[in-house]
Amino acid sequence: MKVLVTGGAGYIGSHTVKELLKKGYEVIIFDNFTSGHEDLVGGGLLVRGDLRSREEIQAVFEQNQIEAVLHFAALIQVGESYVNPQKYYLHNLISSLNLLEAMLKYRVKYFIFSSSAAVYGVPQKIPLEEDHPLNPINPYGMTKFMLERILQDYDRAYNLKYVSLRYFNAAGADPEGQLGEKHNPETHLIPNILLHLLRKKEDFQIYGGDFPTPDGTAIRDYIHVTDLARAHLLALERLMNEDRSQILNLGSSQGYSVLEVIRTAEKVTGKKVKLEFGPRRQGDVPVLLASSHKAESWLGWKREFSELEVIIETAWKWHQKNR
Repeated sequence: MKVLVTGGAGYIGSHTVKELLKKGYEVIIFDNFTSGHEDLVGGGLLVRGDLRSREEIQAVFEQNQIEAVLHFAALIQVGESYVNPQKYYLHNLISSLNLLEAMLKYRVKYFIFSSSAAVYGVPQKIPLEEDHPLNPINPYGMTKFMLERILQDYDRAYNLKYVSLRYFNAAGADPEGQLGEKHNPETHLIPNILLHLLRKKEDFQIYGGDFPTPDGTAIRDYIHVTDLARAHLLALERLMNEDRSQILNLGSSQGYSVLEVIRTAEKVTGKKVKLEFGPRRQGDVPVLLASSHKAESWLGWKREFSELEVIIETAWKWHQKNR
């Protein structure tokens, strides 16, 4: 089976490509490399192109018998989306609409969407479940929200079937050491801690020490990127078997505060973090935890690598070799 993976040279996309190839899928990777990296591409057919060009993406469908699409390509920096919302609306929405247009034109029916728990906004209850009200509080989250609404309409009108996967904190690195996380700029907590410990990032700072949590720092759940990648494969297989759209959280239901993450990193690395506190970031809430009960029951999804210590161990091994 031939599948298209947009953003397949990025962090989660590259790990998913690896899992698809291991399962015997024929993979086409479409990436413009604004944030992806060629050294994260470990196989498949690589096509350099931009989803904002209708001609470029339609050419891929014209030249290949694509049967399903996994869509990771998007701008993802929440802070930047506050400062430059036009960039996010133009990029995330237009690129996705061009992709969906090509799918309809070439009669490709199955779509796996990389969404985000950012669609929920400020939690009214914890852990977050899929029926929680949607009220995104930043333009990045709003683009994911709008695309989920678009997918509902495309299902109703065109019978395009999708699974939207909502998750927050992908973390860790390929347990085999081939792939890892490298963003520029890096905004995620765990790689920033590890880069600080490797003396490659001097300005590590904790954003907020006065949250109403046991130690004053924000609590989040973390999912190992390989567990996330495998969930995408399970979603694709289930979607094709059932021919029914679905929305799923991918979370651990286990929260860790920033200080707990730091202490675990110190334990794994044997190094000490210099603690420095700064102000909260706009939109940060005290606790964000996503229930994954629905994904576990519908997909049969099990987390193999998502213990915090394992996440940090795999990331640390990769960062030591690759940064």
